[in-house]
Amino acid sequence: MEIVKVDNLSKIYGKDNTKVEALDNVSFSIEEGEFVAIVGASGSGKSTLLHLLGGVDRPTSGNVIVNGKNIYKLKDDDLAIFRRREVGLVYQFYNLIPILNVVENITLPLDLDGRKADEKELNDLIKLLGLENRKNHLPNELSGGQQQRVSIGRALVTHPAIVLADEPTGNLDSKSSDEIINLLKKCNKEYKQTIIMITHNMELAKVADRIIVIEDGHIKGDN
Repeated sequence: MEIVKVDNLSKIYGKDNTKVEALDNVSFSIEEGEFVAIVGASGSGKSTLLHLLGGVDRPTSGNVIVNGKNIYKLKDDDLAIFRRREVGLVYQFYNLIPILNVVENITLPLDLDGRKADEKELNDLIKLLGLENRKNHLPNELSGGQQQRVSIGRALVTHPAIVLADEPTGNLDSKSSDEIINLLKKCNKEYKQTIIMITHNMELAKVADRIIVIEDGHIKGDN
């Protein structure tokens, strides 16, 4: 089943002499349960693509369809609800709330949506993350790798259509990086979670089922 369809997507910043075509008529689709890496150098357009897939920015032209919804046909309020419910985000720098403990950070998206976590599901998720003994710890009491595990838990807790991971190991040492990549792979396999990972590192991308290479706003490879 197709979970993401990108159709002739373009994004232009500025105009005249300052005009930059970050994306130029990009098209591809992603099947439910795929682990896809989008690889490109700085300035290639990969971060712009991530923002457009997640409903964070609006394209100049083209469409993004996620889980059957043409997201840029939605009004701003509906788009905000879509982001909260259908998109899980994993950032390079974790973006945890410093005054919330591990459990509270993980369940924050549900709280913002007025929903309660299923206790068994939550405990199973925390076990998968390897954070059973850290549930009441604040972010500043955790290692970088542990904080990124919390970030992954927060991304997964709503059962989103897609998880977008933006350079998820960029702030970690090699050992923690390997652990996070293995965890993402495990979440993909055990939860059948569709994961789209943005990275500049081709070696890192090789753990994915599929690699899309982007360069100067164009797709240069997809296999």
